[in-house]
Amino acid sequence: MTRRVVVTGVGLVTPLGTGTDVTWNNLIAGKSGIRRISHFDAEATGMACTIAGEVPDFKVEDYVNRKDARKMDTFIQYGIAAADMALKQSGLEITDANADRVGVAIGSGIGGMPAIEKTMRAYEKGGARKISPFFIPMTIINMASGWVSMLTGAKGPNVATVTACATATHAIGEAFEIVASGKADAMIAGGTEACICELAVGGFSASRALSTRNDEPERASRPWDVDRDGFIMGEGAGILMLESLESAQARGATILAELSGFGMSSDAYHITTPSPRGEGGGRCMKMALDSAGVKPEDVDYINAHGTSTPAGDICETQGIKDLFGDHAAKLMVSSTKSMTGHLLGAAGGIEAAFTVLALHHGIVPPTINLENQDPECDLDFVPNEARHADIKVAISNSFGFGGTNASVVIRKFD
Repeated sequence: MTRRVVVTGVGLVTPLGTGTDVTWNNLIAGKSGIRRISHFDAEATGMACTIAGEVPDFKVEDYVNRKDARKMDTFIQYGIAAADMALKQSGLEITDANADRVGVAIGSGIGGMPAIEKTMRAYEKGGARKISPFFIPMTIINMASGWVSMLTGAKGPNVATVTACATATHAIGEAFEIVASGKADAMIAGGTEACICELAVGGFSASRALSTRNDEPERASRPWDVDRDGFIMGEGAGILMLESLESAQARGATILAELSGFGMSSDAYHITTPSPRGEGGGRCMKMALDSAGVKPEDVDYINAHGTSTPAGDICETQGIKDLFGDHAAKLMVSSTKSMTGHLLGAAGGIEAAFTVLALHHGIVPPTINLENQDPECDLDFVPNEARHADIKVAISNSFGFGGTNASVVIRKFD
């Protein structure tokens, strides 16, 4: 059984704001959500990177009561909020009659590292009695899916992926296959991340993965630019409401786009460096296109992984050119990480959502801070200003440490 799968809701919590509309409006306006870190005193630690994409306006009490919120690390709270937005936009009511046909697939790349850090400090000062009985469920990654299931009443498949920066795209892809196969009629799917803490920022800084353009936070994330020097960490969540076409049409839902293909692959090459010429990512995109029954020349837009790292941007460019051939020059390719930073396990969730909205509104988000384009990155990266375009087929890419790759094909609904 293979069914068409559509998107009926989107939820976004990002460095550009809490809520889908505010995030989208700031995105197409080309605004940056990168600022000096406020979650801790980064400058006092002596870390090389002291900037990040923090969510600026989140109020947990808008989505969950304070008693329950104390049992969650922030990544869970962000996931609940974005899921609530997506479910409400979809208009789907979860009842006793359909609860076992609605599932949840929300992943996180790192999960509750801030709570781990805080608990370890409390333990060192006061011993075991200082460890909260909620410590484990505050930190384990599947609890974002678990809480969303409990709060919404969704009793269908409940899973959580953990594949570094490909996490959310793998979650969406798995949810797509669950709905397409008939195992569920609807899935709340995506990723969430909130690990702007000393251990995580310190770890990425130590590996020299992060930008050190600390004096110019808003200009620091600059994919494809010759002066890029690393990525910027971000936090937030991106969730899609996926439904079978039959389910959506039966209740008269507004369909934002169609999710029609999913691919995944492994570089089998290096723990952090992409395979030469982006070969693994290229295979992943081809698998997604084959899954969707789409030819490369039918693709109009790619929301790239585009992290603003020297090697990663070149490899992704080469992978696109090798797969698409002459058509690569006709593609619009943008990296929205230039505005949000890199949300790690949540990146694919917000970027799939951006791709859905680009198709729905006919507007391609820009790549900001592209002032001196790298000659080795020679595609149309939609520099600095959003572009109106009637795009019909798009790809969203996510590539993670360990050489894990995920791509989804999203189409304008016909």
